[in-house]
Amino acid sequence: MDLSQTVETLLERKQYNSVRDILVTVNAADIAVIFEDQPADRLMRLFRLLPKELAADVFVEMDPDLQQELINGFSDKELSEILNEMYDDDAADLVDEMPANVVNRILKQADPEMRRTINELLKYPEDSAGSIMTTDFVDLKPTMTAKEAIDNIRKTGVDKETIETCYVTEKRKLIGTVTLRELVLAKEDALVSELMDENFIAAETKEDSEAVADMFAKYDLLSIPVVDSEMRLVGIVTVDDAIDVIREEATEDIEKMAAITPSDKPYPRLSVFELYKNRIPWLMLLMISATFTQLIIRGFEDALGKVVLLTAYIPMIMDTGGNSGSQASVTIIRSISLGEIEFKDIFKVIFKEFRVAIMCGATLALLCFGKLMLIDGLPAVGAIAIALTVSGTLFVTVILAKFFGCTLPLLVKKIGLDPAVMASPMITTVVDALSLLVYFLIASNVVLPLSDQIARAMV
Repeated sequence: MDLSQTVETLLERKQYNSVRDILVTVNAADIAVIFEDQPADRLMRLFRLLPKELAADVFVEMDPDLQQELINGFSDKELSEILNEMYDDDAADLVDEMPANVVNRILKQADPEMRRTINELLKYPEDSAGSIMTTDFVDLKPTMTAKEAIDNIRKTGVDKETIETCYVTEKRKLIGTVTLRELVLAKEDALVSELMDENFIAAETKEDSEAVADMFAKYDLLSIPVVDSEMRLVGIVTVDDAIDVIREEATEDIEKMAAITPSDKPYPRLSVFELYKNRIPWLMLLMISATFTQLIIRGFEDALGKVVLLTAYIPMIMDTGGNSGSQASVTIIRSISLGEIEFKDIFKVIFKEFRVAIMCGATLALLCFGKLMLIDGLPAVGAIAIALTVSGTLFVTVILAKFFGCTLPLLVKKIGLDPAVMASPMITTVVDALSLLVYFLIASNVVLPLSDQIARAMV
């Protein structure tokens, strides 16, 4: 029996103390998952079993719809208690997610200081460092001794989101950082100014949140200070918020690469109509763009009529081209997002992908030629011509696909657009049209002169 079933069984038996004893030993994120499966009447009962501090942690981890459901069932006192246990950035996120009538109630129950902080945080641009930072950090003065600093942390740290790294300020300006480890291991009379690190990494309030998240990966940090244009410390971004940003950005890129309009809602919360709205624009665009493929086929309709056998290999050529382009584009887009390559590297990228394309194209062409000659049972007359046409087209298609797959994302990034939109769907459409054009041009010169002989051999 899993934890969720155990809780349900105990609730049915009205063994509330046992439920509480179990829940207090479980991580807040796991409790939030258990609560998601509970009916509305049982959800409030379960939530009220939790100790105040744990209840606030669980509330933060819950889905916005469930949060709203709980808020609607809270008394003013319960809502005020939950808000008082929340960090400022979590409270700001809550306000940002809720409808206006719920926001008014939240702000009414928040204390004046939290209200002011929430309003400040919500003023920053969306997806900026300011929008994901918290103002709950430990700041120290350079004139403090290690003992005074530790005493200060003991007194104020309980309300701070993290105390592992402390920030040294002078007239509100950030001048250094010092870790709790350094303070604990130092002599009691050592000055903070002697212990602090002046070579710190900081982000500006307007800096893109994805760039800030990348700093965590690059510098192996647990928190990053956020400063204004005059180097005044206004907040910090913690690693848990950075992970959320990384996950959201990765999800958004995956959706774009699959030709889906990104949504900030998880899949279970999306209605059928919302999924339809997110998908249909791209499907219509790709359907219209496929007109080029249709026009090419119609342009060579007479040639296909003379050697119908050529039609059988169109899907293989188009699929190989699409897959080859996707491999290159996904690799390049990921490298762009990680900051590994820039537009200035385009010629290095093209040269590398060209060599990869030559090897991949040659391998596939040789395998295809062998398959056509040994397995497919081509007519004796024109067999070599058809095999050379198909395998030669395959070779050229792979090279074209790799070229467009590696260059288009870099070009799109250069003009300020999102390279993820140039992934599989768009590149596949371009490569499909070009591969067919190459196929029919080669066939027109190699296979069509033998069309009459091939037709008689197949009768």
